Amino acid sequence: MNKEELKVRLEEMLPLPAFEEGAEWTTVVIDPAGWERFSRELRCVSELDFDYLFCVTAIDWKTHFTMVYHLTSTLYRHTVVVKVKLDHDRPVIRTVSDVWRTAEFHEREAFDLFGVVFTGHPDMRRLFMTDDWNGWPLRKDYEDPVNMIKL
Repeated sequence: MNKEELKVRLEEMLPLPAFEEGAEWTTVVIDPAGWERFSRELRCVSELDFDYLFCVTAIDWKTHFTMVYHLTSTLYRHTVVVKVKLDHDRPVIRTVSDVWRTAEFHEREAFDLFGVVFTGHPDMRRLFMTDDWNGWPLRKDYEDPVNMIKL
């Protein structure tokens, strides 16, 4: 499936899809409320078969967060990027670790470094930082009094 065919198929699955143009891979922006259903469809619809989630990251835009999910089909060799905008004061999204096992580690990393909470995650705890660490070191509003880092 080429990029245009993939885009048409995704438009059939989403009520109001928003696509970002000019990227290497098909990139779709969705609402967090539809993420759980959409993730399961991406995984289970036979002509899509996005069976491998290879990257999850968060971006802090100061006004909001964007979760970015990179998915590929090992069978069909097509890739999609899904972006989900989250509230900056309360960044919460449903886990997809029950859809793609690789999300379990990536979501813990986003929680540990950005403070994004993944509801339903089986092991939502710090990954790199110590349990007594205060704050989220990759947030743009994070201040480190020892190293005086201010972004």
